[in-house]
Amino acid sequence: MNGETLQSSSTVLESVTVAAPSLSLFAVCSETVFCFSHGKVEVACGDMTPQHDSDPSTKHPPFNIIADKSQFSPGDEIKGSKGKHYFKGFLIEARNAGDLNEIVGSFKLISPGISQLLKCDNKEGSAVSHTSDSHKTEVQVIWVAPSDSPSSVQFLVTVARGYKEFWVKIPGPGVPQNGAAPPPQTTFGGSIGAQTTQTTTSTILSRSFTSEGCGGSKSCLRDPEGCDPQNDTACHFLSFSALGSSVTFELSGPAEGYVSFALSQDKWMGNDDVYLCIRDTDRVDIKAAYVFGRTHPIISSQNILKGIAWRLSDGVIQCSFRRDIHLPPENLNRFDLDQMYYLFMAHGRAEDGRTHRHDHQPLISTYRAAITGPLEDLTGSRSPLLIKYHGAFMLIAWTSTVSAGVIMARYFKPDWPERNILGQKVWFQLHRMLMTITVLLTLVGFVLPFMYRGGWSKRAGIHPYLGCVVMALAVIQPVMALFRPAPDFRVPEILAVCVFKHCHNQVVCFHDLVVTIFLGIHQQALSLPAPWSTGVLAFLVVWFVLADLVLDVHRRGFLPIGQ
Repeated sequence: MNGETLQSSSTVLESVTVAAPSLSLFAVCSETVFCFSHGKVEVACGDMTPQHDSDPSTKHPPFNIIADKSQFSPGDEIKGSKGKHYFKGFLIEARNAGDLNEIVGSFKLISPGISQLLKCDNKEGSAVSHTSDSHKTEVQVIWVAPSDSPSSVQFLVTVARGYKEFWVKIPGPGVPQNGAAPPPQTTFGGSIGAQTTQTTTSTILSRSFTSEGCGGSKSCLRDPEGCDPQNDTACHFLSFSALGSSVTFELSGPAEGYVSFALSQDKWMGNDDVYLCIRDTDRVDIKAAYVFGRTHPIISSQNILKGIAWRLSDGVIQCSFRRDIHLPPENLNRFDLDQMYYLFMAHGRAEDGRTHRHDHQPLISTYRAAITGPLEDLTGSRSPLLIKYHGAFMLIAWTSTVSAGVIMARYFKPDWPERNILGQKVWFQLHRMLMTITVLLTLVGFVLPFMYRGGWSKRAGIHPYLGCVVMALAVIQPVMALFRPAPDFRVPEILAVCVFKHCHNQVVCFHDLVVTIFLGIHQQALSLPAPWSTGVLAFLVVWFVLADLVLDVHRRGFLPIGQ
């Protein structure tokens, strides 16, 4: 479409875009979707504000919005393009100049590779946003005036060049209908109707927190259990105590980027009331947030924290604040503090004020704690009980019972030649019993992670896939064993194949299992100490191999001891 086909004005948007940095597991992102690199930012349609934990820039934006026509009629199209300065993401809307809360008209795309249509205010194509967070210098769009157009239209653009550098509702030209008076032109002075995040002045803590008074004057949750943040830089510490109509929280822990805690109704991440202390160079930002499902925290735009203080020392982040027990109704995602909740503690990396997924499994209190109730010295664990049982059952099955069962079948057939158990040789009954226990333990251990996760785990890497292979081989093994003939039976070719496959499957299963266990012990949910856990498992594998080798040498007569 060229300029001759346009019967009305053509809006030229110079670098109209909104940056969209990608998100990470526990990344701090706020109510707007500009934190999403894919640009699906419908939740930001109203205020057009990317709440990136900071206020919009008050500097004059290096972007121009130009209209090539001064008037329009219903049904006309307005085109926008041109740019000089780079940007990452954007959000473009047309509003009623007489009522800037009303979104008007629809858009057409000229550059679908970098722009996409959004549904705002229940109107298809009523806004345009980015498709990725790549650098851009130009975007072109076409706006179509509706049949019920207002007397004049105001174009607004939110542009972001980075997580902390963005401009909200940059005013473009106000374009009137033919014959209507032009609306007053607005100049940028901080953005039209841009919302700013309320901030509270913070102070620097003069000294470290201490565990003194835990269970007496305040409730505490610590990892390792019983540690003192005043003397132990590896101590993850949370305390809280009620005074009057508010509760004071203290949070401390070693972390590269942030420490956080959450109040939860259950032991699952999701729909939780979250509080984060985020290191930003040489200071700490303290934020309240909320988590919907297993997603990134959404930073609250409401200022609900008081008495904020923080401290940085020896790689440890410490912060404290007060929060009212009850909050006004508009704080829909905040929990009242006179209830009982599970407590989560997590920490991880942060970059430019944005948090990434926590580095380790969160510490979860053993039971619900009454925030304003009796003071307690709480305990918690980073490893869920079902996952512990999963690891224990699999470890027992595949480093104990299966090893003993294999050795029994390989090397103890000549022993107890005159003794039977229930009509079968001793070695065979012991072998069958041990292998049956192995299969049962594997079946139970296989089900437990699915019970805990409620489905398939997407963050466990290749471990669950290999686990499924082990489970399948463990079930096939006894099925093939059923076709093995009696010792005095002349073996047909087909049964000989079954015998071979039974032994071959056993070897494949064992080797696959070793890899699976080595991958499994490093899962976050188990929270095993490294490198000790790897060393212990390696020792068990080496022990089995050496035991098998020694017994094989003995069977071949090279070691006559005991013969």
